[in-house]
Amino acid sequence: MKIAVTPGEPAGVGPDLCVQLAQRRHANALIYVCDPELLRQRARQLGLPLRIKHYQDGAALDAAALQTEAGEALVLSLATGKEVIPGELATENAQYVLNTLRRAATGCLASEFDALVTGPVHKGVINDAGIAFSGHTEFLQKLCGVPRVVMMLLSEQLRVALVTTHVSLAKVPSLITPLRLEQVLTILAADLKDKFGIDNPRILVAGLNPHAGESGHMGREEVDIIEPTLKRLRQGGFDLVGPLPADTMFTPKVLQGADAVLAMYHDQGLPVLKYQGFGQAANVTLGLPIIRTSVDHGTALDLAGTDQADPGSLHTALTCAELMAGNYKASKPYLAARER
Repeated sequence: MKIAVTPGEPAGVGPDLCVQLAQRRHANALIYVCDPELLRQRARQLGLPLRIKHYQDGAALDAAALQTEAGEALVLSLATGKEVIPGELATENAQYVLNTLRRAATGCLASEFDALVTGPVHKGVINDAGIAFSGHTEFLQKLCGVPRVVMMLLSEQLRVALVTTHVSLAKVPSLITPLRLEQVLTILAADLKDKFGIDNPRILVAGLNPHAGESGHMGREEVDIIEPTLKRLRQGGFDLVGPLPADTMFTPKVLQGADAVLAMYHDQGLPVLKYQGFGQAANVTLGLPIIRTSVDHGTALDLAGTDQADPGSLHTALTCAELMAGNYKASKPYLAARER
């Protein structure tokens, strides 16, 4: 398999993590979509060996051309807009960040790459450059032309997907609609099957209100929206449990046998997962026609160019991408046939 890797914000820890990732040999081909000089500079700052091997853009490469040894990186070269100083954001490099992401994603859409693993970006500096940007997820959704995507974080023990993501808590109730909930659960169940190899995924669904609304006494969303939607989907064959009180949903007894948890909003589900596995978890975008995983952390500008960055989450994201890509090809035989 060929996995495209974008380091993200060049002044952050993304390049450090890529240099660290390149220190060992990998079973699959990793293609770093970035400025090769950026990786060289960061390797020198980290005191790590790094040889650059150039990817022939768009060419049909044999296995030998894709193979790298420990301490070697295969790079699809795109130039930064300005010299990079670790820890110092520069609006001149905002377009470069989006160029790397666009090139890697279009390569996945064209089956040139089997999956995309992304390093952390800095939304603020991209917007400061005059480019409207709310995040990887929305960028890829638009690029791939899909109506709905689902954000899911996973660790070794837990998968947590979200109905709503980066919106204020005040806006969440109005966004919990039957259509949105049905779309999210349909995407979640389909991708757990096609990309994670789970034949009949069992999904725990949180309520919105404390104690899942207490039969309507603490809020009507469960009674009027969530319960009827779950009932309708169960009749269609979905294995759904809930709505459950979020304060007890993550206990071992309740989680037993579950393949994923669906939380209604960002801080209902992610604090639990990040407490349980921060630094070793990965972010996955479901609902795309491509495989995309990412780290569970930000740019950590203060750690860039030091030897303090932990590559654990990037390793998890890579392992997850490889697993998902393999399962996706198995569930879609025509994808595997393209390589024969």
